[in-house]
Amino acid sequence: MQAIPAHLPRGEDGYVDWSQVDVAKLEIPNGDDMGIPSDDEGVDEAEVTTESGFGSVIVVDNLPCVPEAKLAKLTTVLGKIFGQIGTVREGGLSMPVDKGMTKGFAFVEFHTPQEAAAAREQTDGYKLDKAHIFKVSKFDDFAKYDAVSDAYKQPEPKPYSAKENTQSYMLDERGRDQFAIRFGDETEIHWNDAQTKEPVEVYKRSHWTESYVQWSPRGNFMATVHRQGVALWGGPSFARFQKFSHNGVQFIEFSPCERYLASGSTHDPANARDQATVVINFFDTRTGAKLRNFQGPVSEFASGASKGLTWPVFKWGGPSPEGAFFAKMGKNSVSVYAAPEMALVDKKSIKLEGVVDFCWSPADPILSVYQPERGGGNEPARVALILLPSKKELRSKNLFSVSDVRMFWQTSGDYFAVKVDRHTKTKKSIYSGFELFRVKEPDCPMEVLELPDKNEKIIAFAWEPKGHRFAVIHGDGARPDVSFYTMIDKDSAINKVKLIGTIKNKTANHLFWSPAGKVIVLAGLKTMNGQFEFFNVDEMETMASAEHFMATDVEWDPTGRYVTTAVTSVHQMENGFHVWTFNGKLLYKNGKEKFYQFLWRPRASSLLSAEGEAEIIQNLKKYSKRFEELDESIRNQQDTHLAAEKQGVTDEWNRYLASKREELATETYVAAMQTLMTARYPAWTAEGSDDVQETEVQVEEIISVTEEPLIM
Repeated sequence: MQAIPAHLPRGEDGYVDWSQVDVAKLEIPNGDDMGIPSDDEGVDEAEVTTESGFGSVIVVDNLPCVPEAKLAKLTTVLGKIFGQIGTVREGGLSMPVDKGMTKGFAFVEFHTPQEAAAAREQTDGYKLDKAHIFKVSKFDDFAKYDAVSDAYKQPEPKPYSAKENTQSYMLDERGRDQFAIRFGDETEIHWNDAQTKEPVEVYKRSHWTESYVQWSPRGNFMATVHRQGVALWGGPSFARFQKFSHNGVQFIEFSPCERYLASGSTHDPANARDQATVVINFFDTRTGAKLRNFQGPVSEFASGASKGLTWPVFKWGGPSPEGAFFAKMGKNSVSVYAAPEMALVDKKSIKLEGVVDFCWSPADPILSVYQPERGGGNEPARVALILLPSKKELRSKNLFSVSDVRMFWQTSGDYFAVKVDRHTKTKKSIYSGFELFRVKEPDCPMEVLELPDKNEKIIAFAWEPKGHRFAVIHGDGARPDVSFYTMIDKDSAINKVKLIGTIKNKTANHLFWSPAGKVIVLAGLKTMNGQFEFFNVDEMETMASAEHFMATDVEWDPTGRYVTTAVTSVHQMENGFHVWTFNGKLLYKNGKEKFYQFLWRPRASSLLSAEGEAEIIQNLKKYSKRFEELDESIRNQQDTHLAAEKQGVTDEWNRYLASKREELATETYVAAMQTLMTARYPAWTAEGSDDVQETEVQVEEIISVTEEPLIM
């Protein structure tokens, strides 16, 4: 191992004293590792290679220029920031000083090149304050860029490499859907084949992810999460399309258009008295470029009354002509950012005193926010709808005596519901109701809905995805009621909410509408041990009842034809999944030990207009004929295959029988049997059968005994 070059000044601890180093005059010898050993020698993984041996050193530019009196304070701040990412060597943080003022940059030396690379990745673009945004570079880069020739040389064009079609799964002739499952160390992708009543494997891989997998919203990519970052996979062979570096990543969230990806992580502090640090990065999924970084103590990212981190910290908004919006809730404000610029809309947050919750419309750039009561109840609670980017308030409603609020958007964005729990004047009891908004009607009319018994507990609420209905589970007993309402009253000149009907005493605590509407699964999960009822809301009738013992999850496929119930590793037993038809017929079961995830692959949005879809529904028999013929062909193939299997077994038995008969007919077999009989029965011989004497023996058997009294 070589020693540190003698011309570099060192402190008492033996490390380089960067305050005495003149970077402009520093000469870096080629091929010299400066005597700095790699901390991961012998580890079978890709190492961070450096040209100068200073791979564990980064340069942080655009720092505040402060007098020497404030140098210690700035050093402490930088130490906390970089200490969350890796171990900074003792005396390894140095800021050059000139004429009593720092020069606006610093050197930071970590123990390993890997830590330095992670620090550069995570802190480049970090906002210390409004005027100082970090520009972080590797120390080696200065020599590399300095060596670039002044003479321009046109780069060689890269050969064209065709990428696989990420929507190839949509071209399946039979219109099947794919799903991903994760169990143990395995991740597998299958077709759901309803005709063969079994999953058909598409792709599988061991140790594909280190924590979980996630489909992108339109189904083009599969995301896997690793210690180093996130990877996107797609196409028929599931080749890697992109990777994003984020050390220690824990959470990811796609934008609805799939163009952007947010990743988040928390890092424990070096000092137990300090807060954990949160790092959130935004990436472009096409190029892999990091667009924006947010970093700070966990208190800056905590939402509402929660003191910890709740993901997603930034919530993606609905589509808009300007791009994508994402928002974060802060103290008394909601900050909305616009992509791809990743800048704050109008350069300022929306001021909302005491705001504790917000959510986006799934279909439009409309933000719904909730502000609780303030001033000891003198100021009412408030719900408001805000249109972006204009920040115009579309509608608001004041609420009184509020205990809790939950907000629900319908998938198409037509309707918005607020479940309000109110307390009585004595605050000894709670009663519930709903505030219903017709978002796309003129002036956004609103009405109040209270159940016949407003003191009943509301267990679950769910909008019909494509339609105007919603369902409510309500009741205080073990078997609550389920009520269905519509937002369109055909018997009235003015639209108003109307009760369709109530079904009594159901074993249900969750509601799962089909993506196509009309059908809903009333599910009894957790304490109800997996009871399911498949209910047709159009006809208000139960199509089937079923049970999947200890089921923890229910998920519809994107078409609404099939639904999956699953038992994940939350339970130690019965892990696996069942696939059902929309009307409650069980197709097949699949058991897996240590079962973690079942995810249907999303489908891209239909390119048909509403009129085109209506025309297909109207002429469904004509379009379905081809698929019925294909289904019949598959059934015939299955029957033929089954018949061939049966014939094969029959032929094998006949061959076995014929061979045994041939053995019986051979002299060798007859002789062997004679020898065996003679050995067992010495008096018997095949030729001496005339010596056999026949003896007739009579055996008496008492069948029954009847006692009768003797009459004298």
